[in-house]
Amino acid sequence: MSDAERGAATPAPADDLLAATPGTAYFWGRVAGDGELTRECVTVRTGDETAADALAAVAGTDRADHDHRVAPRESSHDASVVRFEDEFELRVVGAPADRAGAALGLPVDGHPGGYRFDAFADDRPQLVRGVLEACGTVCFRESSGSVGVSFVHDDEALLRTVRSLLAAADPHAPTDDLSATSSGGYWFGLAEDADVAAFARWVYAGSDDSGLYSAERRRKLRRSVERATGRGVGDLSR
Repeated sequence: MSDAERGAATPAPADDLLAATPGTAYFWGRVAGDGELTRECVTVRTGDETAADALAAVAGTDRADHDHRVAPRESSHDASVVRFEDEFELRVVGAPADRAGAALGLPVDGHPGGYRFDAFADDRPQLVRGVLEACGTVCFRESSGSVGVSFVHDDEALLRTVRSLLAAADPHAPTDDLSATSSGGYWFGLAEDADVAAFARWVYAGSDDSGLYSAERRRKLRRSVERATGRGVGDLSR
């Protein structure tokens, strides 16, 4: 972690996790992408310390209340590949879990969700950032010298919702159709003609000031874009 990332801004705690703010948009994006709800508890996971601190701050707790472990993780596209990485797990117990199912259409106790994110229309970059960091992948394609950005999840309904969010984004981010993965889930990527540099600037705009980001994921996207374009894109924070 760089010195700048160690000194990342601390997000303000949310007065109400269901009220629409940049912080709650990021929080629920992370939950949708790599978390679950029961009627009593919201659970969200991250492999990045900066993101763990941000999520804890928004939820009004501190990182001492997290579980931290080294966990096996299946590769997004191939269920036969398992990698080991640090994982932080945050749990929020109480009313927000049950209310989030009703207000945001998130799945509760394994039942299908409808994903109603209209309340976050003014905070779309933070919402998409949360989902991208939770269940997205970024890679540099050596063969074409381009950047691949994709979203992978078991829930087809979530990915359809994310595609709609990207279609309404400014700048527009065209996407490919949904496809099945070998592990039984679904995925889609930004289309070949998408301006990935513009997407990167949009999705991480203001992240330094807010502290709402994964340092590792932001760094990887920046470096991949700079490698593909041969131009600097800044720190993806303004």
